[in-house]
Amino acid sequence: MLALLAMLAFGDQSWRFAAGASAGKMTPVMGTIGFGYKNAILYIEGMGTHKGDNDFWCGLRGDLAWTLFREQPFNLDLGISGGYEYARSPNKMHQALNKSNGGIFVYPYNYKESAEISLEFRAHLYGFYTQIAYPVYHFLKHDEPTYIWRVGYMINIL
Repeated sequence: MLALLAMLAFGDQSWRFAAGASAGKMTPVMGTIGFGYKNAILYIEGMGTHKGDNDFWCGLRGDLAWTLFREQPFNLDLGISGGYEYARSPNKMHQALNKSNGGIFVYPYNYKESAEISLEFRAHLYGFYTQIAYPVYHFLKHDEPTYIWRVGYMINIL
């Protein structure tokens, strides 16, 4: 905290920080923080919710990027990212099938799971941004995405 106050007091424009929120695929909502030095920046995103044993989702993603046109209202981030996402939701049809047969023959829920490394592109305009990631390697894949997209708003400090 003292380092941030010192940077603000002495006007060091080398360091930068960002915070925001986004919505997209696969994790519906994510909070984002970013720490950067000059044109390099590290974004960390994550969020989750739990409504019951088979009704939850979570996601965590990290992105190391290089910013082009950093001093302009419109800028681009090009980088590499990695993420893990998992979700379960109740499947009423499977639950009814299990109930009618008096046993568990199919999973009573749907689930998705993905862990991957991606090439990522972000376009920022006055705080609003779009993010597109193309997975190049999957560690885990069950209904793995062919691409990942997000839209959001981010406040940049410095």
